[in-house]
Amino acid sequence: MSTNPSFEPIMAANGKLVAPDQGFFNDLSNEVSDKGFLVTSTEELFQWARTGSLWWMTFGLACCAVEMIHVNMPRYDMERFGAAPRASPRQSDVMIVAGTLCNKMAPALRKVYDQMSNPKYVISMGSCANGGGYYHYSYSVVRGCDRIVPVDIYVPGCPPTAEALLYGIMQLQRKIRRVGTIER
Repeated sequence: MSTNPSFEPIMAANGKLVAPDQGFFNDLSNEVSDKGFLVTSTEELFQWARTGSLWWMTFGLACCAVEMIHVNMPRYDMERFGAAPRASPRQSDVMIVAGTLCNKMAPALRKVYDQMSNPKYVISMGSCANGGGYYHYSYSVVRGCDRIVPVDIYVPGCPPTAEALLYGIMQLQRKIRRVGTIER
């Protein structure tokens, strides 16, 4: 992912990842320290809160789920970007679909998606979740989870690295901040 030019701005000079809108937060901090208060709309406040508190649930179906686990470990520590794992779909607002989606598993995926509260977002992780991957021509494989649930962010790779998933989470945060509540 480091060859992608859009990934470079979130890399600090020391090689560590920084929040995608760190400059925005620095300006915000300066304004609060100068004036002592902020003037904003409630919609902007809600958008900011949504980007900083993405609670995601795993729908790990294959080997991509191992890379998804790496993102929670201390090396990447996804919680510092405001994303934390949850076990229940009723507590989650992001679903990460990682791995091969079979025809028998598709109704379960849809049921879990329907149990999530609004606004809800989906990240498709890996070639198998994006389009069937290696098993694309198999009779029992769904050729992309976007045929079952609406997908907001696609993370390519087989399997994608933990950095790629972290970048996908940050892209979702940017999308929420830019668009607001994504209407379905």
